[in-house]
Amino acid sequence: MRIGYGWDSHEFKKGVPLKIGGVALEHTHGLAGHSDGDVLLHALTDALLGAVAAGDIGGYFPPSDPKWKNADSSLFVSVALAKVKEAGYQVCNVDSTLVLSEPRVGPVANRIRQRVAELLEKQDDHKKLEVAAAMLDADKHVDEVVKGLISDVKIEKRPRREKVRT
Repeated sequence: MRIGYGWDSHEFKKGVPLKIGGVALEHTHGLAGHSDGDVLLHALTDALLGAVAAGDIGGYFPPSDPKWKNADSSLFVSVALAKVKEAGYQVCNVDSTLVLSEPRVGPVANRIRQRVAELLEKQDDHKKLEVAAAMLDADKHVDEVVKGLISDVKIEKRPRREKVRT
């Protein structure tokens, strides 16, 4: 079993859509970032990559590369999940804490949890994904902290069947 830790922070920016955990939220400001600024998915990507010692989000998706401008952060999670699988692990738990003053996340927390479960291919097990929000006086930015727990995947090879010649 291994644990990865991810953290991300973006400032609010007027005129930008707000996405958290792959879910669009109604708000006057979004999060400034080279991609879509989704702090939860960025932190999750770093947690997954860190758990298997595969680098960090900036190494795969550098903000200096124009092809990642306005990119959907779900792609980042997909790449990180592939690295987890390549290393022989699977995600077994994700604990996430948003630090923000607004908007209120409670009304959409279940939608966020379900979207993250889809991205991690855990649709039937979304209860192991925690999305909590600490409503603090963080009016200029949103912080996200994610801890991801991954476990070994046991793969058994089936014995080869010999062809019977008649």
